[in-house]
Amino acid sequence: MKDLNQASSIYNDKQILQDSLMSQKHITDAYNTYAGECANPQLRSAMLTILNEEHGIQADIFSSMQSNGWYPTEQAEQQKIQQTKQKVTSAV
Repeated sequence: MKDLNQASSIYNDKQILQDSLMSQKHITDAYNTYAGECANPQLRSAMLTILNEEHGIQADIFSSMQSNGWYPTEQAEQQKIQQTKQKVTSAV
């Protein structure tokens, strides 16, 4: 079994963050399902707390990747933002 130093020399920071982000996406999906299917209110509250924490971790990883240029995003045009807002609010 390789030690942590050997493993980190195999994977670069970008690869580690990509793997971490993918893992966090799966984790938040799972906690979302668990929270939605809890019959016990206290357990549901605990799952929602954990879900919120996991979303925070995911956001931190995403921000780190984005700031390093490893997860580029495009700026949305203001017109498209307004159109999307209108679609969402009219659907409610």
